[in-house]
Amino acid sequence: MQMPASTAAVIKVHAGGVSSAVKNAQRGDTLLLLPGNYKEHDIIVSRKLYITGKDWPVIDGEDKYQLFIVTADSVVIEGLQIQHTGKSSVTDMAGVRIANAARVIIRNNKFLDNTYGIYLQNATACTVAGNMIRSTIGDGVNDGNGVHAWKSNHLLIKDNTISGHRDGIYFEFVTDTYIQGNRSFRNARYGLHFMFSNDDTYRQNTFMDNGAGVAVMYSHGVSMYDNEFFHNWGGASYGLLLKEITDSKIIHNQFTRNTIGIHMEGTTRVDVERNLFQDNGWALRVMASCSGGNFVKNNFSGNSFDVITNGTAMLNTFNNNYWDKYDGYDLDKDNIGDVPYYPVSAYAVITEKIPPAMILYRSFFTTMIEQVEKVMPGLIPDKLKDDHPEMKKLQL
Repeated sequence: MQMPASTAAVIKVHAGGVSSAVKNAQRGDTLLLLPGNYKEHDIIVSRKLYITGKDWPVIDGEDKYQLFIVTADSVVIEGLQIQHTGKSSVTDMAGVRIANAARVIIRNNKFLDNTYGIYLQNATACTVAGNMIRSTIGDGVNDGNGVHAWKSNHLLIKDNTISGHRDGIYFEFVTDTYIQGNRSFRNARYGLHFMFSNDDTYRQNTFMDNGAGVAVMYSHGVSMYDNEFFHNWGGASYGLLLKEITDSKIIHNQFTRNTIGIHMEGTTRVDVERNLFQDNGWALRVMASCSGGNFVKNNFSGNSFDVITNGTAMLNTFNNNYWDKYDGYDLDKDNIGDVPYYPVSAYAVITEKIPPAMILYRSFFTTMIEQVEKVMPGLIPDKLKDDHPEMKKLQL
């Protein structure tokens, strides 16, 4: 049987003609935008189209308007420079908004100085890949996120470069989503922010120089593998902030030069394995509200403080970690220390209760306190210990 010939057309579009071309195109057509400056806005894509550009045509919102609004399944937008949306306290203005659609692909575009770069609203199985998303941090009141997803599922957020937004990537009520290979840096608040988002995975991303690296809040089943948290530094900054999360994994990540590597509050059954904590202020801050955590085979090197907590009870376990401050012995030569390591220092406990005491850090006074604590322990929680400290740095 002879198959019918395809009726899809390639339509060349000149500056000023996007809206009319989108309105008149047939399902499955390709719109090829030619070079130019397209001062058009509120472009509603309500049927399956492939919208691409030649030599980066500019879609400009003139700091007043939102730009593409995609309401159809299987739309593709690529090769465009999408810039200068407006700001509004009523509408979250985005370079591209995907609303109630599935299998939309937004790839290899430049998003410049938009309030929200890409906004996914009730989206399913959509892909955001290879985009450069850059804005200028403003006053924070009406600033938006680079990639913002709400009530969506099965998304793929991959290989994007995101900077200058409130949050680089923001998820709220987003499930079964994969975030890989993104570089999120110099965002005002978080490089990546989860709220009420379950069973998601983020892997091989870099979070650098943000207000804080990543926040995972009120979520469960989040897997965090092979990421780099670098130089998220400031008075209340973290590489990774965990609040009220359960049944999650933090495996083979690098936490380097953060004020706090990981801050954990109200976490349950979180596995922290084969991570590097290096040159942080505090490597781990594990609050007394945490339980069931397993800290296994991590390297702690060059941190001012390895672990701090705000209570005496400890409902988490530490085993087979390498601690560069461990000064125990290994008489049976099995590369495991013969005496436990207590990673909470006396001075860390003092500074947790009296923050201004940090001014005396590395002074003779602190050295004296640490020596007295070793002889007559009384400050550090005796339950927080690694019974099998590694003598050599682990190969992660």
